[in-house]
Amino acid sequence: MTESTNITWHDSEVTKEERQKLNGHKSAVLWFTGLSGSGKSTLSVEVEKQLHHKGLRTYRLDGDNIRHGLNKNLGFSPEDRTENIRRIGEVSRLMVDAGVLTLSAFISPYKEDRDQVRELLPDGEFLEVYVECSLEECENRDPKGLYQKARAGEIKGFTGIDAPYEAPEKPELTVNTTTASIEESAGQIIDYLAGNGYIQAAAEK
Repeated sequence: MTESTNITWHDSEVTKEERQKLNGHKSAVLWFTGLSGSGKSTLSVEVEKQLHHKGLRTYRLDGDNIRHGLNKNLGFSPEDRTENIRRIGEVSRLMVDAGVLTLSAFISPYKEDRDQVRELLPDGEFLEVYVECSLEECENRDPKGLYQKARAGEIKGFTGIDAPYEAPEKPELTVNTTTASIEESAGQIIDYLAGNGYIQAAAEK
């Protein structure tokens, strides 16, 4: 891939801080990571709904949705997974600069890839949310029938079966969807955001 040359970064006269002040809350990316079937997408939908009901500006980036458009040319090799996350990291950075609370729900199995996204953002603007769920429970749920296909050899390189998942070592937040409901898990995340000054209780409408 040939990199662009003769390009210049053009700063805006409206700063991220000014956008945050207008919105009445800080911006950050909530990076949901976990096995397929752990509840990442469902949880991110619930959290966004709750934040929206509080009058906060949000946008959700979902793994399957992104592969329908921006990353439709990528497969699931380790190299393509890395590029998939790199692109999403860059999009997330733009969304955070726009002053938006951004929710990204991707398996993102490799620690190095997630750490590279973290490095794109200032301290405190990348919040890793580990959606912990046992492989057994994810297989029991198997909402897309993917584990069954992977076990049958119809899908190669499937995370948790014949491809690794590197769990976060020090995530900002861990929610366990094996033992907690989606509503309870979403409540944990909202409480974290409020308790750490990203949002204010006064935003409730």
